[in-house]
Amino acid sequence: MITILGPTACGKTSLAVAVADRLSQVGIEAEILSADSRQVYKGLDIGSGKDLADYVLDGKKIPCHLIDVSSLSQEYSVFLYQKDFYKVFSELTERLVLPVVVGGSGMYVDAVVRGYDLVPVPKNEALRAKLEKKSLEELGKMLLDLKGGSIHVPRDLKERERVVKAIEIESFVQSPECASFKKSLPPRPDIRPLVLGTTLPRDLLRENIARRLDERLENGMIEEIRALHDGGASWERLERLGLEYRFVSGFLQGKYSSQKEMRDLLCSAICQFAKRQETWFRGMEKKGVKINWLPRVADVEERFFAAMKLIKEAPFSVP
Repeated sequence: MITILGPTACGKTSLAVAVADRLSQVGIEAEILSADSRQVYKGLDIGSGKDLADYVLDGKKIPCHLIDVSSLSQEYSVFLYQKDFYKVFSELTERLVLPVVVGGSGMYVDAVVRGYDLVPVPKNEALRAKLEKKSLEELGKMLLDLKGGSIHVPRDLKERERVVKAIEIESFVQSPECASFKKSLPPRPDIRPLVLGTTLPRDLLRENIARRLDERLENGMIEEIRALHDGGASWERLERLGLEYRFVSGFLQGKYSSQKEMRDLLCSAICQFAKRQETWFRGMEKKGVKINWLPRVADVEERFFAAMKLIKEAPFSVP
């Protein structure tokens, strides 16, 4: 498969669509698989950047999968994403269609590129009752002990619910029940990824983030999030979705003095998020993932031709 990753607002989707379209022109059918942790949810359209019009090029719609696959009432997870991804990946390859993965949710991308060993974790009420009596510091130490002294995301140690959930997961992963479950799983598909990375100079990326945020606000993002709350989604549920949904939910609850204050703080938070995304991708490289970085330029055509050159030279011999 081809994987196109990069930080938010760098033009990943348009690049993936152009690549898939060009491949189809030379006789190789290609379809896109989204790797976005919020676009999986129905109703999260403007705030998540679910610009479905981007998948249409010169009047031709490029098929895209793994968007709108879950309702907000369900807590979608990396495990569910990997499971759904494997199903779609297998269906595409059976039809001799080349999967093109695109997204910036680092853990989702990493889970399918490196093949995370994931299992569904049942809620352990007895364990949670014991953990309730412990302080956050004690919980953090317990999690670090279970994980051998290191964790994927350090901020998991700062929020009690995250730490409790992580302990619950790790306790199950190390149990005999988990080992037995793994033996019953079907074999994973044979995935051989060509990973392309794209980003922009930092100042241009910040400009893109600010412009896109203003467009989303003008296009009704606040109204979308108000409607989600009126439709039954709690403020807490919306805030857990992060960034746009967290800040706008706070604005609608009166936590900011003005829309401008909310907008400016949100813009800064998205810029910080883009930095964390790039840090995650560097971490993937340290773990052995070869990311072929495209030229760090604004010119979309230059990045496109660089991507096609790498694809043509790929081991799976795309013409």
